Amino acid sequence: MTFAPGLPAPPHDCPRCPRLAGYRAELRSEQPDWWNAPVGGFGDSDAWLGIVGLAPGKHGANRTGRPFTGDGSGALLFAAMRDHGLASGDFLGTPDDGLALHGAMILNAVKCVPPLNKPTPEEIRTCRPFLEAEAAALPDARIYIALGQIAHQSAVKMLGGRLPKCRFAHLAEHRMPDGRILIDSYHCSRYNQNTGRLTREMLDAVFARALDLRG
Repeated sequence: MTFAPGLPAPPHDCPRCPRLAGYRAELRSEQPDWWNAPVGGFGDSDAWLGIVGLAPGKHGANRTGRPFTGDGSGALLFAAMRDHGLASGDFLGTPDDGLALHGAMILNAVKCVPPLNKPTPEEIRTCRPFLEAEAAALPDARIYIALGQIAHQSAVKMLGGRLPKCRFAHLAEHRMPDGRILIDSYHCSRYNQNTGRLTREMLDAVFARALDLRG
């Protein structure tokens, strides 16, 4: 299964992070019909906008094989993208629902599902070369959105920035040494939605700003 033809991706049985590989093996035994493998990018290979998430959710992308598909976070994200002209079709929470992205590519900082949605710092570092390879394959992506602080940290390093000078905050903007721009957003997790940490209006503001920067 692939949603971004030609985009680099980890092997189906990537062994680089023993804890994550072991967790995948457990889930394959418990849920053999799930994807249970590294999740690659999804979107437009000519994207001008890159969106960096945290990692596959256990019952979301790890189950379906497509980023932000199968759990509550995707409904908010893709609705906002559709209303800003970055997606078309109906999001039904399945990888075959026909949803398409336009000018945007979704990537994850960590490609495999971590226990409790918490990758370790070492796992984040180990997976970063895959994120860097994906970004290198998107030469037209000059604007990035980071969903959450972990995605922010990986995106800053992937884009050649320095974390002490790039502090995470919702709607914060960071210009990288090569001119690419990173915009921060709180993650669109169900928890953040339920607590009001991220509202639809706040997410709309992030996409509106990205479109303004594109010109």
